[in-house]
Amino acid sequence: MRPARSWLSLAVTPLQWLVDLPSRMAGEVSDLVIDRRILLTDNAQLRADALVLERRVQQVAALTAENIRLRELLSGRDRIREEVMLAELIGVNPDPFQHQVILNRGAEDGVHEGQPVLDAGGIMGQVVRTTHYTCRVMMITDARHALPVEVNRNGLRSILLGQGDLNEMVLDHVATTADIREGDLLVTSGMGGRFPRGYPVARVASVVRDPGRPFTIVTARPTARLDKSRHLLLVDMPDTRKAESAAAVTADIRKIQVTEPGDGQ
Repeated sequence: MRPARSWLSLAVTPLQWLVDLPSRMAGEVSDLVIDRRILLTDNAQLRADALVLERRVQQVAALTAENIRLRELLSGRDRIREEVMLAELIGVNPDPFQHQVILNRGAEDGVHEGQPVLDAGGIMGQVVRTTHYTCRVMMITDARHALPVEVNRNGLRSILLGQGDLNEMVLDHVATTADIREGDLLVTSGMGGRFPRGYPVARVASVVRDPGRPFTIVTARPTARLDKSRHLLLVDMPDTRKAESAAAVTADIRKIQVTEPGDGQ
């Protein structure tokens, strides 16, 4: 019976294949659907990962630029011998007629009015108001700001005035015979003890000598990046502190003397 059984099995094989065909087709279709779903899911996940990686690349680029700015800031810190404090810009005054910014340092950190503010390029301004945790800084380009400077090349002294323009300042009362040229670097003269001496402020942009005017018109461009710098330095001037303390002590002594009773009382 074995040969007969073998022939019968061979004859039945096509029927078995036909019976199993729908099941196999359903399994292949299911595999195709599952594979497509997996591919779509993987594709969506890869796109999301690509976006995350792009964002991280952008963050790395921003961190790299910030690192460069901080290195420039630290190199700028070597120019002065006074104690400094790192601060970050957190706000800008929206008033176009007032060039002021807000920093994340205040009276709790030892910040006081009149304290000079620098960036990696040079003098940026001075503190005009303090709160517990923030301070307001008037920039040197404010129309109400004046800064004693000198020409780095020959020591010529003058007053640099803000004009309400971030890219232009004017030297006050420069004689027509003064030795000043385009490209000269203007640095702080240290007069008044408010700003550290010898720190860059601006570079002369134009010199106009008009015979009909009593003074030379000199415009300058600030060396500080007033509209770009985010990390700044607050300089603690020891001489200014001593002068303020001495003035406060003198005022207290005068008050005591005024309130003391006279010899005949």
